[in-house]
Amino acid sequence: MSWAEFEVLVGEAFRRRGYHVEETGGGGADGGVDLVLRRGGDKVFVQCKQWKAYKVGVTVVRELAGVMAVHGAARGFVVTSGRFTAEAEAFGKQGNVSLIDGVALAELIASTRRQQATPPSVAQRIEPTLEPVVETAAPSCPLCQRQMVRRLARRGSNEGKEFWGCPTFPACKGIRAID
Repeated sequence: MSWAEFEVLVGEAFRRRGYHVEETGGGGADGGVDLVLRRGGDKVFVQCKQWKAYKVGVTVVRELAGVMAVHGAARGFVVTSGRFTAEAEAFGKQGNVSLIDGVALAELIASTRRQQATPPSVAQRIEPTLEPVVETAAPSCPLCQRQMVRRLARRGSNEGKEFWGCPTFPACKGIRAID
């Protein structure tokens, strides 16, 4: 799985938990934030680390905490396909940055697929902010028929405006205006 596919997967897991998800990646410098989540007036930052290296260190968690403070995010998540160092876990417990390791992410995705409540082992690590919320259904992609996701135009004449985009972008470039 590529880093871009990993970010889409993580975004979809949060989306299915009732968050509005804005993907900020795209291969360039992202300021330490790959996804911006919104729900109930809160802004939440997510940093995804789909590394070949197994453990994510404290530097990544500290950087996200700094970006959150500068941009007024209520909380944050660092999500990895691997694990965190002990120092990263200790720092995460001190503040408003939650750490989701590969095991917790797999459980979260599995519970999302089953459309059941998050298992207790995950709920303890991810915290209760991931409770399911009903969200209006997204339209189907006009090209591949997958359920579309909300995106934010980052350049061009529609910069700053939301639109529906295919979750498999760049493989499928289907888009639709938000009504």
